[in-house]
Amino acid sequence: MVSGLRTRLVLAFLLVAAVGCGTTAALTYREARNAILEQAQDTAVSSFRDQIQELHVNLPPNNEQMQGMVRGLARQGKPRNWWVYVEYGSVRLSSGTNPTSTVITPALRRQARATPHGSFQRVVKNGEPYLTMVMPVVFKTAQTGTGGQTERPTGLTFYAVMRLTDEQANVDAMVVAARDGALPALAIALVPALLAARSVLRPVRDLRQAARSLGRGRLDTRIPVKGGGELSELARTFNESTAALERSVDELQRAEARARRFASDVSHELRTPLAGMLAVTELLDEDAAGLDPDTAAAVRLISSETDKLAVLVEDLMEISRFDARAAELNTDEVDAAETIRRTLQSRHWTDPARIVLDLPDGIRARLDPRRFDVVIANLVGNALRHGRPPVTVALRTETRPPAPRAAEGAADGTPDTPDTPGDGSTHWLVTEVADRGPGIPADVLPHVFDRFYKADQARTRSEGSGLGLAITLENVRLHGGTVRAANGPDGGAVFVVEIPLTTSEVTA
Repeated sequence: MVSGLRTRLVLAFLLVAAVGCGTTAALTYREARNAILEQAQDTAVSSFRDQIQELHVNLPPNNEQMQGMVRGLARQGKPRNWWVYVEYGSVRLSSGTNPTSTVITPALRRQARATPHGSFQRVVKNGEPYLTMVMPVVFKTAQTGTGGQTERPTGLTFYAVMRLTDEQANVDAMVVAARDGALPALAIALVPALLAARSVLRPVRDLRQAARSLGRGRLDTRIPVKGGGELSELARTFNESTAALERSVDELQRAEARARRFASDVSHELRTPLAGMLAVTELLDEDAAGLDPDTAAAVRLISSETDKLAVLVEDLMEISRFDARAAELNTDEVDAAETIRRTLQSRHWTDPARIVLDLPDGIRARLDPRRFDVVIANLVGNALRHGRPPVTVALRTETRPPAPRAAEGAADGTPDTPDTPGDGSTHWLVTEVADRGPGIPADVLPHVFDRFYKADQARTRSEGSGLGLAITLENVRLHGGTVRAANGPDGGAVFVVEIPLTTSEVTA
C-alpha cells in the first residue's frame, strides 16, 4: 500500500502522464504502421496488376511460355523483388526453386476464384512478414447490344510473394523511438508532479501544524487564506471553527473563574459567622444535659449540622485553592509511619478492633505533613463510614524498573521519574487503606474521586462534604503521586496512594 499524500499525488500525476504518452504513442504507431505497410502494399499490388494485364498469353500456354512469364514478372518487382508463382490446371511453376509457396494460404486461393480483379493478404510466417498477391488472367469479351465487356477466367493464375522486412524494421524502429521518448517524458513530468504536489500539500501542512498548535492550547492559531478553491475554503472554515472555539473556551474559562471566585468568596464570608456559631453550639452542647429532651435534641442537631457546614466550608476553600493553583507544598523529611499514627490518634481511631496497622518504622519520606494528614484522614474516615471494620492501614516501599519516557513528559502530569538511581529504577512510598465492607460498585469506581458524586442518586444528604476524595486526589497529585481505588480479592474497598521517593529517603 502506498502511503503519504505526496507520494500518491506524484504517482497519480505520473500515471496520467504515462497513460497520455502511451496513448499518443499507440495511436501514432498504429497510423504510421498502417501508412508504411499500405504504401508498400499499394505499390506492389498496383504494379503486379498492371504487369498481369500487359501479358500476352496464348491459350493453352505451354510450360516454357509460363516459365518465361514468371521470370519476367519476378524481375519487375516493385517496390522490391518478389517471387512469382503460376498455376494452370495441375501445372505449378515459379521463379524460384520451389514450384509452390507455403506462404500462400488457402484463403487467398479461394479469393482468386471468387474475384477476377485479384486480391492480396499480409501473412507472418516463422516470424517474418510477407505480402502475398493473387491475380487471375481473364478474357475480356464484348456484350452484344450493351456495348460493355465481360471478364471470363482463363484458369491461369499468378501469385506474387514479397517480404516486408524493411517495412517491419521501420515499424520496429518507431516502437523503439516511442519507448525511448516516453522515459524522458516521464522523467520531465516528475518535475511538474512535484511542484503540483507541493502546492497541494502546503495548505495541508499548514493545517496540520495549526491543528497541532491548537491541541497544545494555542486557540489564537489561524491559517493564512490564499487564493480560492477547496483548500482555501478549508482554511477559512478552520479559522472560523477555531475562532468560535476560542470564544467558547474564553467564555467557559470566565464562567469557571466566576464560579471559583464565588465559592471562594462565599467560603471566606462564611468562616466568621461559622466560627461564632461553633462557639455557641459548643456552649449549648455543654448545657444540653440540663435541658428538656426536645430542646436537647434540637441543640444537638444544630451542633451536628453546624459542624458539617464548617467542614464543607473548609473543603470548599481547599478545593478553590487547588483550582486557583494556589496550593503549595511545605515539605519536610518525616517518618511516614509515625505521621500516620499521629493522624489516627488525633482523631481517636486507635481501637485495634476497628483499625489494624501495618506500619514498619524507619521509612523516611519528604512530605507535606498537613496534606499527608488530610490524605490519610480522608481515606480512613471514608473506610470507617462506608465500609466495615477492621480497616487495615499498610505502609511499604516499592522499587520498580524504569518505564519508557514519553517525548513530552508524562500524560497525567506526574514527574517522568521520581528518582533516577544508577540502574534507572524508581522508588515509591505506597500507603494502602482497605476495609471489609461490600466494596465499590463497578459503575461507581470511575467516579469515586469526582466532586459531590453520589453513588445513590436518590440520597440527597451525605455524612461528609462530598469533597473528601477529590481533595485527597489533589493532595496526592501535588506530591507528584497517584491514588487509585479498587475492590480487594476478598471484598471491601482498597485505596492505594503512591508517592515518589528519592534515593536518600530510601536509604535513610
